Amino acid sequence: MLKSATKATLAVSLAALATVALAQDYPAPVPLAEGAQAPIDAIAPKNEPFRIAYMPPATEFNYYIAIGEGIKAVAEEEGAEVFMLAPQSGADINGQMGMIQDVLTQDVDAIIFGTHDEFAAAPLLKQAVDKGMAVVMINSDIPNFPTPIHGVVGYSQRNGTHKIADWAIENYGSEPLKVGIIEGQPGYHSTERVGGFLDGIEGNENFEVVVSIDGKWNVEGGNTAGMDILQAHPDLDMIFAANDYMIIGASYAAKALGRTDIVLLGNDGDTSGLEEIAAGNVTATVNTSPFLMGKAAMHATLDALEGTYPGGWIETPTTIEDSEGALAVLQEPEKLFPQPSKEY
Repeated sequence: MLKSATKATLAVSLAALATVALAQDYPAPVPLAEGAQAPIDAIAPKNEPFRIAYMPPATEFNYYIAIGEGIKAVAEEEGAEVFMLAPQSGADINGQMGMIQDVLTQDVDAIIFGTHDEFAAAPLLKQAVDKGMAVVMINSDIPNFPTPIHGVVGYSQRNGTHKIADWAIENYGSEPLKVGIIEGQPGYHSTERVGGFLDGIEGNENFEVVVSIDGKWNVEGGNTAGMDILQAHPDLDMIFAANDYMIIGASYAAKALGRTDIVLLGNDGDTSGLEEIAAGNVTATVNTSPFLMGKAAMHATLDALEGTYPGGWIETPTTIEDSEGALAVLQEPEKLFPQPSKEY
């Protein structure tokens, strides 16, 4: 059961979510780091209606499909054309780079992208900016992408995972705990998410991180990492993973080993993660509302093409959902993609 202070925080965050969901605009953008902002007035769209490429890092993650559904919803409302292009695996960096190269040769006005390798993508996205395309990054809060881009849309990753660390301290911090961490593949996303959790528990003598390993962002990698962690540290009390897919994989490992006492914490608010929380298989997650993030990203991209977006980072809200909160979110399936597997 959430404490009253946590419930109050959730109420404020949910109100912010409603604002993003219902508004045709977005919160006031925060300026990017010096030198990281590409000029909006250099964007030169060629098509009417606008033609936009949505390029997430992989199709294996429902999270990015949910962002894409938010993008498509706004595109349909505004009469824009959107197509998605992405490799199947999030580990296929070369595949994504090849797809960006292909899009550079096409008649495209804008690229909405996410990547697991900012430095590999940067030279290609510089070409896109130089060609007059609008370039907007999603699911991030990076203030200084390696090359100037027009905008970034996403939640504060470090603040989001700091919140779940605060939640863990409030609910489990009264006794000593051994903690394992499952990181994503090396890069900005993993650094920020793991860093936020570590910042949150820093100085709390009851939380001891005993292991931290890569789970490759997917369920299979999380399962392997979870099994390795739990077998090497049978006295482990808690696992935090940098996304929901990895904590779902870790939950399978815990179940296989008969460890029903492990606290399992994720990050994303993916439908499957919320359902695992409602079923009691995962403890809690940072809900980042990817469908609403996609809507905000598409509005910003269209405004960039119209010359009315000022540039910068648009912050989308986060909430912490345990079993009670996950159930409440699942009872509003119109705000989720994919849809829940059953009616709640």
